[in-house]
Amino acid sequence: MSHFSRLIGAALLALSTACPAAAQEDSLTIAVGFGPTAEVPDPRAEYNGWMSNQTGVTETLMGIDYELGLYPRLAESIEQASPTTWRVTLRDGLTFHDGSPVTSQAVIDAITPISTEGHPGNNVRVSKLLDLASMTTDGNNVVVFETNSPNAAFPWSLSEPGIAILGEPSQEFPINATGPFVFKEAIPDQLYRAEVNTDYRLGEPGLDEVRVVAIGDPTTAALAFEAGEVDMVINYPETDFARIKETGALGFAAPTARLYFYTVNAANGPMANPLIRQAVSTAIDRQGIVDAVLSGVGGVPAETIFPDGMGWAADLSTDYDPSKAEELLAAAGAVKEGDRWMLEGEPLEIDIVTYASRAALPPTAELTQAFLSAIGVGANIRIGEWGASNDLIAAGEADMFLQAWVTTPQGDPGAVLETLLKSDGGSNSGGYANPALDKLLEDGRLTFAHEDRKAIYDQVQQIIAADTAMIPVFHVAQTNVANPGLKGYAVHPTETYWITHETTFTE
Repeated sequence: MSHFSRLIGAALLALSTACPAAAQEDSLTIAVGFGPTAEVPDPRAEYNGWMSNQTGVTETLMGIDYELGLYPRLAESIEQASPTTWRVTLRDGLTFHDGSPVTSQAVIDAITPISTEGHPGNNVRVSKLLDLASMTTDGNNVVVFETNSPNAAFPWSLSEPGIAILGEPSQEFPINATGPFVFKEAIPDQLYRAEVNTDYRLGEPGLDEVRVVAIGDPTTAALAFEAGEVDMVINYPETDFARIKETGALGFAAPTARLYFYTVNAANGPMANPLIRQAVSTAIDRQGIVDAVLSGVGGVPAETIFPDGMGWAADLSTDYDPSKAEELLAAAGAVKEGDRWMLEGEPLEIDIVTYASRAALPPTAELTQAFLSAIGVGANIRIGEWGASNDLIAAGEADMFLQAWVTTPQGDPGAVLETLLKSDGGSNSGGYANPALDKLLEDGRLTFAHEDRKAIYDQVQQIIAADTAMIPVFHVAQTNVANPGLKGYAVHPTETYWITHETTFTE
């Protein structure tokens, strides 16, 4: 057995007390880059809700369809009663996995911990999305939400996987949810397992079991797939995608709202100067990166935060112009000595950090390094875990952090921009602050007419581009592979949905 086979085999062996020795006919094993965070990962905390939503364990009041449209999910309807009041009517006959009814009070009890400091389900990011002043019931089937301020994004926020509707937990149902699959167990950073909910309201699911195996290295995941140790790989390496399909594997590639971008250290170091940020952005050949890194699987250079065709992209351009980049460096006070730029008497160096769990990240950083070197700017690259990279830039020990986010996980443009770039944003690790941008982001929540909101977010994107508040590089199609026999699956543009009750797999 190879090193890689032993690695994956050991992970699967950890579930041997709960799983059959060999995968069942109707069992699907999926390899992904990240694993659960706890033995019982509360779906409301951190980003735990993504995996529980993806595996069909948890559901939300609202959902996002494959065209990025909003639809009622556990809700039957949602209506706005005043600028700050929303009435959500639940579907009839909903039950949790333990058979207890989903009532309006149960919904309130599920959502309250999100904003409760010290509770395992506390989530500051999601609490800010909701911005709730109160929740009350109007009978057993209606929840009345009152927000602190008018919030046009509120209905979309209810599709956030972290706002999972949960019942009282028990030993048998530690995550007592409503989806087509029932959570059974998790091993932190390794495995997540769910079994069929035979009483699911939309019909009995087509799988008996879903198992998620965490494999941080994409190459290892690819080898595990070829060895037959997993049935499916999410985020299969783009450079090997065409070849693996020739072996008979099913290939799934579709555009998503995922953006590869650089968070910049706007608080200190060379990237605190907007002119240097602009120079770096202008020096990057985005089309060259797409051609080299994505191997023709659907990536496109990023002109702005949102991809064309998904509703919110402003009409902007990001031209590759090394000569202009050097002019901007000179305007920033840098001096070229020989073939190197100097800043305040020292060689201009940019420290780049990123992580390896997405195959396209390290080569993108390396190509960026080459483009900067071509104009006389040094660049150093450190590759670690996402959290470590985030900490480095937040501590001022790095200048650029290459990462990849879905920019419209709830279908609405405001949430991610508020998180990444608002002065008090929960993931604003680069310390960017711009009162004008903050005001526009607030206006985006307060404005309800779609055309007016579009105009506001166009202005937001123009400020981001002019100030180089972040550096978009490319938008990417998600590339997933599976063994023949998988049906009822498609790439979702938010990447937060995988398995439904209609998904089947026969080896």
